[in-house]
Amino acid sequence: MAFFGAFGVDVFKLAFQIINFLLILYLLNRFLFKRVLTLLDERQERISKGLEDAEAAARDRELARAEREAALDEARKEAQAMVARATKIAEDSRVEIVAAARAEAEKVAAKATEEITAEKQRAITELRSQVADLALDAAGRLVRSEMNAPTQRRLVEEFLVEEFLAEVSPSDKERS
Repeated sequence: MAFFGAFGVDVFKLAFQIINFLLILYLLNRFLFKRVLTLLDERQERISKGLEDAEAAARDRELARAEREAALDEARKEAQAMVARATKIAEDSRVEIVAAARAEAEKVAAKATEEITAEKQRAITELRSQVADLALDAAGRLVRSEMNAPTQRRLVEEFLVEEFLAEVSPSDKERS
């Protein structure tokens, strides 16, 4: 105690101050530090949870972006497929229309050829008739005899018409 006395320290006061310090430290620890530490721990947990939530949200955003891009890619593929189908349908329709038009043109050409052939036959028949009549008139003038019409017609057809048609037919074949 002499040591404390040399420095002017009162031991009773020192012991009282140490007891007060420990008592205050206990009270602070019991009522203040525990609550402050609990609040700090809670805040730390909220911050950690917020960071985890932010990371989860970032992952969710990344997944949503990937899903959106996949959906867009799928939509693009479907659109391309639809365009390809529409193009194919249009091409098939074009081919069908062209084929139908060609078939119709061939039918019209065939019908025109048939009409031309029929008209040609009518013209040849009419020409034969006119030639026969002219030959009968010419033969009647030459012979100056009375013959009945069926006999005259038969004679003309046998001799004159065959010679005339033999001369006319080669020129028709040359034009064809």
